[in-house]
This record gives sequence, C-alpha cells and structure tokens, in this order.
Amino acid sequence: DTISSFEVPLDEALKQAYANSPDVDTYQRMRIESRSQLAQAKASRGLKADLYLQFGLSQTADKLKESYRNPMDQQYVSLSIAIPILDWGRGKGKVRVAKSQMELVDTQVSQAMTDFELNVRKMVRQFNLQARQVDVALRTERTARKRYDVAMKLYLMGKSSLLDLNAAISEKDSARRNCISAIQTYWTLYYGLRSMTQYDFEKNCPLWHNVD
Repeated sequence: DTISSFEVPLDEALKQAYANSPDVDTYQRMRIESRSQLAQAKASRGLKADLYLQFGLSQTADKLKESYRNPMDQQYVSLSIAIPILDWGRGKGKVRVAKSQMELVDTQVSQAMTDFELNVRKMVRQFNLQARQVDVALRTERTARKRYDVAMKLYLMGKSSLLDLNAAISEKDSARRNCISAIQTYWTLYYGLRSMTQYDFEKNCPLWHNVD
C-alpha cells in the first residue's frame, strides 16, 4: 500500500523520451528511407546504357574435371551495348510516385511525433496526479474501515440493524477496491513512463545505471 512520493518534471520527461525512445528512431528511419527511394528514382530516370561482356573458353575430355584443364585456343569474346530510345515516361512517373510517397511519410511521421509528445505529456500529467488519487483512496479506505468497526460494535450491542452493518461492509469493500485500483493505475503509469523514457525519475538516472 505504499508508493513512491515524487513528481516527474515534464521537460525532463520529454527530453529523455526523445533521446531514448525507439519510436523516434523508427520515424527517422522512415523519413530517410523515403528520401532514399526518391533519390534512387531520380538517379534511374533518363537515358541509360547497359554494357554486356562475355568471355569463354572451350575444352573436351573424357572426365569432367579434366575438361577444365588446358583450355583450347578457341576463346571468344562478345561485347554488346543496349541503349533504350524511349522509356515512355516511366522514369518521371517513378519520380512522381516516390515524391508523393515521401510527402505522405513526412505527414505520417509529423502526426506520429505529435501524438508521441502528447502521449508523454498526458502520461506525466496523469502520473503526477495519480499519487494524490492514491492518497485520497487510502484515506477513504481507512475512514470506511473505521465506520465498519463502529457499525460492527453497534450491531453486536444491538444498537443497529443488519442493514446498517451490510451498508458499512459494502462501503468498506468498495473503498478497498477503489484503493487497489488507484494503486494499480499508479504503478502502471510509473513503469509506462520508465519504459517510454528509459529513465528512472525517482533516482534521476538512466535505467541502465541500475543494471548489474
């Protein structure tokens, strides 16, 4: 029933998230790949020439391995060149497609980075509020437990009804469930922030500092 009492600075959380989250690297890789595809499309358009060179030797023998020894003087060399006259606009089309794809990736990455930052801000805000929620839930549970104790004593003394006792029991159990739920939410946010930022805000150090 105990939690760590500290708050996460928003600026530090954003700094660590941008520095350590693998999502940021993924978005950067997507941008680099889209630009690489555009550069490749631009480089492959226009007039191209393919050069082919063949060289061969010949020999005959009764055994396979001997056919590769002392090749005969009947060597041949073939040289050819192929130059397409028209590409029917395929090069320009590939460039347009690659450019559109790059612009789409840029839009997607920009939106993803915005969502990423909003998610960090939301989690930090929720975490800093959740400690107070846990404190309220703990105090509510203690109060409900005291009311239950009083209701039980009054019932045993014959000064209250079974309905009053059942109401106290229900209030106590509900307060306990709310307390457990609040603590669960706290630790979920706690480790979610650690995972997202790879940083221990309680000890103010990266997570790998605590690894043997």
